[in-house]
Amino acid sequence: MNHVLFHLAFPVTDIAAAKAFYADGLGCSVGRENANSVILNLYGHQLVAHLTHETLTPQKGIYPRHFGLIFTSESDWEDLLSRAQQRGLKFYQSPKYRFTGLPLEHRTFFLEDPFHNLMEFKYYAHASAIFGEAEYTQIGDRA
Repeated sequence: MNHVLFHLAFPVTDIAAAKAFYADGLGCSVGRENANSVILNLYGHQLVAHLTHETLTPQKGIYPRHFGLIFTSESDWEDLLSRAQQRGLKFYQSPKYRFTGLPLEHRTFFLEDPFHNLMEFKYYAHASAIFGEAEYTQIGDRA
Protein backbone atom coordinates (compact mmCIF):
# COMPACT_ATOMS: atom_id res chain seq x y z
CA MET A 1 0.00 0.00 0.00
CA ASN A 2 1.22 3.48 -0.79
CA HIS A 3 1.64 6.06 1.94
CA VAL A 4 -1.78 7.16 3.22
CA LEU A 5 -2.52 10.51 4.85
CA PHE A 6 -5.05 11.22 7.58
CA HIS A 7 -7.60 14.02 7.08
CA LEU A 8 -9.66 15.71 9.79
CA ALA A 9 -12.08 18.62 9.45
CA PHE A 10 -13.12 20.50 12.59
CA PRO A 11 -15.06 23.63 13.55
CA VAL A 12 -13.58 27.00 14.46
CA THR A 13 -15.15 30.41 15.00
CA ASP A 14 -12.17 32.50 13.85
CA ILE A 15 -9.78 31.60 11.02
CA ALA A 16 -7.03 33.99 12.19
CA ALA A 17 -7.12 32.52 15.71
CA ALA A 18 -7.00 29.01 14.24
CA LYS A 19 -3.91 29.91 12.22
CA ALA A 20 -2.30 31.50 15.29
CA PHE A 21 -2.82 28.34 17.36
CA TYR A 22 -2.08 25.69 14.74
CA ALA A 23 0.58 27.43 12.63
CA ASP A 24 2.33 29.75 15.07
CA GLY A 25 1.69 27.54 18.10
CA LEU A 26 1.94 23.93 16.91
CA GLY A 27 4.09 24.63 13.86
CA CYS A 28 1.65 23.50 11.16
CA SER A 29 2.29 24.86 7.70
CA VAL A 30 -0.65 26.66 6.12
CA GLY A 31 -2.00 25.55 2.75
CA ARG A 32 -4.98 26.89 0.88
CA GLU A 33 -7.28 29.22 2.72
CA ASN A 34 -10.25 31.46 2.22
CA ALA A 35 -12.61 33.40 4.48
CA ASN A 36 -14.32 30.18 5.64
CA SER A 37 -11.58 27.52 5.79
CA VAL A 38 -7.88 26.90 6.13
CA ILE A 39 -5.88 23.76 5.35
CA LEU A 40 -3.13 22.92 7.83
CA ASN A 41 -0.29 20.40 7.59
CA LEU A 42 0.15 18.65 10.96
CA TYR A 43 3.21 16.43 10.59
CA GLY A 44 2.15 15.42 7.07
CA HIS A 45 -1.55 15.01 7.83
CA GLN A 46 -4.30 17.31 6.59
CA LEU A 47 -6.36 19.29 9.06
CA VAL A 48 -9.07 21.57 7.73
CA ALA A 49 -10.47 24.25 10.01
CA HIS A 50 -13.96 25.26 8.88
CA LEU A 51 -15.63 28.43 10.10
CA THR A 52 -18.89 28.00 11.98
CA HIS A 53 -21.20 30.56 13.49
CA GLU A 54 -22.58 28.04 15.97
CA THR A 55 -21.60 28.32 19.61
CA LEU A 56 -18.81 25.88 20.39
CA THR A 57 -18.93 24.49 23.91
CA PRO A 58 -16.25 22.61 25.81
CA GLN A 59 -16.56 18.89 26.50
CA LYS A 60 -16.75 17.82 30.13
CA GLY A 61 -13.55 15.79 29.75
CA ILE A 62 -11.26 14.17 27.18
CA TYR A 63 -13.94 11.65 26.22
CA PRO A 64 -15.64 10.99 23.93
CA ARG A 65 -13.81 13.16 21.38
CA HIS A 66 -10.25 14.27 20.80
CA PHE A 67 -7.64 13.87 18.09
CA GLY A 68 -3.87 13.95 17.93
CA LEU A 69 -0.66 12.18 17.04
CA ILE A 70 1.37 9.22 18.22
CA PHE A 71 5.07 9.93 17.92
CA THR A 72 7.44 7.09 17.13
CA SER A 73 10.38 9.06 18.53
CA GLU A 74 10.37 10.20 22.16
CA SER A 75 12.58 13.16 21.29
CA ASP A 76 10.02 14.35 18.71
CA TRP A 77 7.29 14.12 21.39
CA GLU A 78 9.51 16.09 23.78
CA ASP A 79 10.21 18.70 21.08
CA LEU A 80 6.49 19.32 20.56
CA LEU A 81 5.94 19.43 24.32
CA SER A 82 8.68 22.07 24.64
CA ARG A 83 7.25 24.08 21.75
CA ALA A 84 3.76 24.02 23.28
CA GLN A 85 5.15 25.17 26.62
CA GLN A 86 7.30 27.90 25.07
CA ARG A 87 4.41 29.19 22.94
CA GLY A 88 2.05 29.27 25.92
CA LEU A 89 -0.48 26.88 24.41
CA LYS A 90 -3.31 25.82 26.69
CA PHE A 91 -2.74 22.43 28.30
CA TYR A 92 -5.96 20.55 29.01
CA GLN A 93 -3.92 17.82 30.75
CA SER A 94 -0.29 18.22 31.71
CA PRO A 95 2.30 15.73 30.49
CA LYS A 96 2.16 12.42 32.33
CA TYR A 97 2.90 8.74 32.10
CA ARG A 98 0.12 6.18 31.74
CA PHE A 99 0.34 2.49 32.58
CA THR A 100 3.90 2.68 33.88
CA GLY A 101 5.62 -0.71 33.94
CA LEU A 102 3.17 -2.33 31.52
CA PRO A 103 3.70 -2.94 27.79
CA LEU A 104 1.09 -0.17 27.36
CA GLU A 105 3.30 2.47 29.01
CA HIS A 106 3.19 5.81 27.25
CA ARG A 107 3.71 9.51 27.75
CA THR A 108 0.83 11.84 26.93
CA PHE A 109 -0.39 15.41 27.12
CA PHE A 110 -3.54 17.16 25.93
CA LEU A 111 -3.88 20.62 24.43
CA GLU A 112 -7.06 22.64 23.94
CA ASP A 113 -7.35 24.99 21.00
CA PRO A 114 -9.29 28.29 21.26
CA PHE A 115 -12.42 26.48 20.00
CA HIS A 116 -12.45 23.71 22.64
CA ASN A 117 -11.04 21.06 20.29
CA LEU A 118 -8.88 18.68 22.34
CA MET A 119 -5.66 17.16 21.01
CA GLU A 120 -3.64 14.35 22.54
CA PHE A 121 0.02 13.75 21.78
CA LYS A 122 1.51 10.38 22.77
CA TYR A 123 4.73 8.43 22.74
CA TYR A 124 4.59 4.68 23.52
CA ALA A 125 7.56 3.00 25.19
CA HIS A 126 6.69 -0.15 23.21
CA ALA A 127 5.41 0.28 19.66
CA SER A 128 3.47 -2.98 20.01
CA ALA A 129 0.97 -1.13 22.23
CA ILE A 130 -0.15 1.19 19.42
CA PHE A 131 -2.39 -1.46 17.84
CA GLY A 132 -1.57 -4.62 19.77
CA GLU A 133 -1.29 -5.97 23.30
CA ALA A 134 -4.92 -7.15 22.98
CA GLU A 135 -4.69 -9.15 26.21
CA TYR A 136 -4.83 -5.83 28.07
CA THR A 137 -8.09 -3.91 28.34
CA GLN A 138 -6.79 -0.52 29.50
CA ILE A 139 -7.52 2.30 27.07
CA GLY A 140 -6.81 5.89 28.08
CA ASP A 141 -7.83 7.06 31.52
CA ARG A 142 -10.85 4.78 31.52
CA ALA A 143 -9.03 1.61 32.48
